[in-house]
Amino acid sequence: MNHQSLSAFIWSVADLLRGDYKQSEYGKVILPFTVLRRLDCVLEPTKAAVLTELADKQKAGLNPDPFLLRKAGQSFYNTSSLDMRRLMGDQDHIRENLFAYVQGFSPSVRDIFERFDFATQIERLAKNGLLYQVVEKFAGIDLHPEAVDNSQMGLVFEELIRKFAEVSNETAGEHFTPREVIRLMVNLIFVEDDDVLTKPGVVRTIYDPAAGTGGMLSVAEEHLTSMNRKARLTMFGQELNDESYAICKADMLIKGQDVANIIAGNTLSDDGHTHRKFDYMLSNPPFGVEWKKVEKDIRKEHEAQGFNGRFGPGLPRVSDGSMLFLMHLLSKMRPAKDGGSRFGIVLNGSPLFTGGAGSGESEIRRYVLENDLVEAIIGLPTDMFYNT
Repeated sequence: MNHQSLSAFIWSVADLLRGDYKQSEYGKVILPFTVLRRLDCVLEPTKAAVLTELADKQKAGLNPDPFLLRKAGQSFYNTSSLDMRRLMGDQDHIRENLFAYVQGFSPSVRDIFERFDFATQIERLAKNGLLYQVVEKFAGIDLHPEAVDNSQMGLVFEELIRKFAEVSNETAGEHFTPREVIRLMVNLIFVEDDDVLTKPGVVRTIYDPAAGTGGMLSVAEEHLTSMNRKARLTMFGQELNDESYAICKADMLIKGQDVANIIAGNTLSDDGHTHRKFDYMLSNPPFGVEWKKVEKDIRKEHEAQGFNGRFGPGLPRVSDGSMLFLMHLLSKMRPAKDGGSRFGIVLNGSPLFTGGAGSGESEIRRYVLENDLVEAIIGLPTDMFYNT
């Protein structure tokens, strides 16, 4: 079964939800259950060994965490004796047992399900008499790595994210950047770095301060791997929206990637990667979104730290924070003597023209141009982005 057929089969769970859920809510059930089933399948071969190791280490009074990760052979584990097939054996206690199973995961996975607000969906499905049927449907889907490798699983999950964005409200679409745009940006940031594209054992970092569902980081990693299988890209990101953050981490986990450097929170007011510099950066920050909620923090940093902080050149008008993301990325660039950095950012037309002489926007533009920080400005066709 190819990834389109598999994702269509998974999405058919929506037939069970119709009537009790709005179309725009299907993804709130389908995405976390897909993640749960994939992790369930990945951990199956080491399940018994992990439970034995847990008992041994608890008996010895040791912290079991590092030992369980080693036994699981993954960046996560589950300490519950349950799995999705065993859940089927007790229909009367499906709700309690599913809660217990999810709580058995290691902290990084529990964080994903908490951000998905999975507990609310479990309660809602149970209340509507649908929980057992949904669990049964997912338990019957073979997502073992032997049947669906990490690359194909990534494509399946991306297709499900796309379907969710299509049927959901405007907010979901805001976090979906067309792949062709991401590919263009990735090609541009890698274009002058032959070392990364050709030499074995090269390690580089990449960062997205408005990571959304993780599309930019994933495409960058795929592109580099296709060009040089012996190079490694360590991914960093931050995302404000809980659901998008959960999808981003889940997508990476499903592909076998490390999620430790994906942070939840507001990048502008609470930088999750303070003092870090990166080799490459990509971002599609929200267009025309005001920053009034974090204005106090940003003005404080601007006034107290000046060019030692992130917003030295100036502050744009409060009605559009996209230039704050531009300055944030500039602050994350390595000095030229340390190899420098390259980044691509998607902006609408306003940062180019908004604000007269002496305004915050004008001073930011002056700083960028006088310091020769812009290599190219590329115009994209209209109607490429959601809700534009």
